[in-house]
Amino acid sequence: MTSADLLQLGLYAVALLACVKPLGWYMARVYVGRVPGLEKALGPAEQLVYRLARVDRAAEMTWQRYAAALLGFSFVSVLAVYAVQRLQRVLPLNPEGRPAVSPDSSFNTAVSFATNTNWQGYGGESAMSYFTQMAALTVQNFLSAAAGMAVLVALIRGFARANSPTIGNFWVDLTRGTLYILLPLSLAFALVLTSQGVVQTLSPYQQVRLLEPAADADGNPVTTQAIAVGPAASQVAVKQLGTNGGGFFNANSAHPLENPTPLSNFLQCLAILLIPAALCWTFGEMVGDRRQGWALLAAMTVIFVAMLAVCVWAERRPNPAVAVSGVEQPGGNMEGKETRLGVANTALWATATTAASNGSVNGMHDSFTPLGGLVPLWLMQLGEVVFGGVGSGLYGMLVFAVVAVFLAGLMVGRTPEYLGKKVGAFEVKMASLVVLLPCAMVLVATAAGVLFEDGRKGTANPGPHGFSEILYAASSAANNNGSAFAGLSANTPFYNGLLGVAMLVGRFGVMVPVLALAGSLAARGKVPAGPGTLPTHGPLFVGLLVAVVVVVGALSFFPALALGPVVEHLAAGS
Repeated sequence: MTSADLLQLGLYAVALLACVKPLGWYMARVYVGRVPGLEKALGPAEQLVYRLARVDRAAEMTWQRYAAALLGFSFVSVLAVYAVQRLQRVLPLNPEGRPAVSPDSSFNTAVSFATNTNWQGYGGESAMSYFTQMAALTVQNFLSAAAGMAVLVALIRGFARANSPTIGNFWVDLTRGTLYILLPLSLAFALVLTSQGVVQTLSPYQQVRLLEPAADADGNPVTTQAIAVGPAASQVAVKQLGTNGGGFFNANSAHPLENPTPLSNFLQCLAILLIPAALCWTFGEMVGDRRQGWALLAAMTVIFVAMLAVCVWAERRPNPAVAVSGVEQPGGNMEGKETRLGVANTALWATATTAASNGSVNGMHDSFTPLGGLVPLWLMQLGEVVFGGVGSGLYGMLVFAVVAVFLAGLMVGRTPEYLGKKVGAFEVKMASLVVLLPCAMVLVATAAGVLFEDGRKGTANPGPHGFSEILYAASSAANNNGSAFAGLSANTPFYNGLLGVAMLVGRFGVMVPVLALAGSLAARGKVPAGPGTLPTHGPLFVGLLVAVVVVVGALSFFPALALGPVVEHLAAGS
């Protein structure tokens, strides 16, 4: 790792940590109903939403009603996005005349964006109209992110409250997260991105004359090229801030009109982890002990820094497949990377986008070295709890914290406690579902991709790398990440259906147990800390939490990783 790499990565870490306290404090104020500065400006809009939706903001919900509202809202979201895609040909803002999207691809995309996964089996500029990009996909970027934050806030209330039958109001949490957090941040960020050259227009694609004539496959001369444009900046802003990741263009954030400058690259990469990191402070603020938030942030940061170091080290090494040809690689493995960004920026982005459930890319993970590709793959398999998605990452880490105190209680023979709440059998069962369901879905989907011919023929490479492509797709879908190895032809009925089911299980199979956990904790009384209570804000607990996350990920996926990137690395070395 060069000094320039260290400087870039250090600047990124400093900028991220500097934003944690102010943004985290602001979001805590949003969810307790006291919004500094924006309440007068946006309060009437909030009240209008409640009147139109006939929502009583003062009416609280049990966890069952909260979960029903979440599931009903998400179901309607899936139907709406599906309908827009199927009716795309007759809808407005379609200057290129894009036809309707196929039923299987429409299903996959609708599920993908409603679950905050944003897996894309299509090329945005060649498949979607401007209306579909804005009214369906960008809208879901806001709403699915706000839904994830709402579930987190409900869980925080479960820890903060005592003897309460309710955990808040889903519609109020959804509205406030969208109106006071995602919209202002996205508006400001979109303006910054536009200043850097990210395209934002409703004009048709631009025809430009080639500097040198070319020929098509039939030998006919080609003198012009269509440059895809569109309302990209508005979608890019919320896709990063909401850890959505879906690209306006097929090349995602490697596209020069989606990520044109070093500054836009830095800011977009920063935006990926901005809200997930700040929510740790929000958690500490809302439970009345900021040290608890710092402990969770420290655990996330320890794993993130370790994985980033491995990824940068692996990509700084020459590619063995290129080295055998005698080609020198002084900058490391540059295959699949933008030369304007380099190894360090690409490795940082790959680590951040898979530590968070973002999924956007500024390089092709399929071209990483085996160990370099193992890092983003394993980060997803940890459950997207190392920062993770907005809301979903922190509630996943909180579930691991519950598991950690349960294991600590077993070691010393005490009833486990976390934040003054005793952890009983029901809480452990719900935590187990949250941890195990995505793991099981990853392995089942990978097995299906390997066993069936329709799954195997989608791989672009034979042997262990082809297996890694299937494993990566299953891991990305079941953990709601959305990134891809880019070597798998996944826009087929088989993969659209399989991965769509994996996204649903990975999202709602986790959210519902989390809400059940929140309801159970809110109904419990608080117990005072005793001499045998494990402090959950110090280095000992941080180390225990990191160990639990890593061990669960290792035990669940090491055999699969050994068949893919590990054996590929050993074969490349020989």
